[in-house]
Amino acid sequence: MARRPAPSPSAQHRMRGFEPAFSLVSGQVRRAGESRGFAVARLVTHWAEVVGPEIARITRPVKVGYGQGGMGGTLTLLVQGAMAPVVEMQKARIREKVNAVYGYNAISRVILTQTAATGFAEGQARFTPGPAAGPGGPSPETRARAAQTAEAIADPGLRAALELLARNILTRAEKK
Repeated sequence: MARRPAPSPSAQHRMRGFEPAFSLVSGQVRRAGESRGFAVARLVTHWAEVVGPEIARITRPVKVGYGQGGMGGTLTLLVQGAMAPVVEMQKARIREKVNAVYGYNAISRVILTQTAATGFAEGQARFTPGPAAGPGGPSPETRARAAQTAEAIADPGLRAALELLARNILTRAEKK
């Protein structure tokens, strides 16, 4: 008796009936997002800008985890113990603001992990913003050069972002 060949993967998909298109590529999309990590890095480096200074003073993003389904990640926040009820009430707003950074509903849950004000390991996890960049920021010459670099851009938001980038690059070059 001859064996019948196994159905192709596309035939198996058809046998299951209707299936959302995203479920076919969710694994690849999730792996690509995790390998690049660009939105997660922005969450960590610009946390105060994402959620506001009040929330940023009492929280820190720890990790973003993804379930087996691919979509709907979980953001874990480190929170000072006494402030956890305040943050708990603001979890929906935090989730909205974080999803605005991603550009889609990447985060479906926010989990809080309570800690002491100084963290667990000899005060390593302070919840205060970093020091400001120098007493007056970049020199007036650096500011002028950065403004000149971005002056041809018509969009004000893009011009401001490029000017900030130019200022950071020029300031780094001055320090070296």
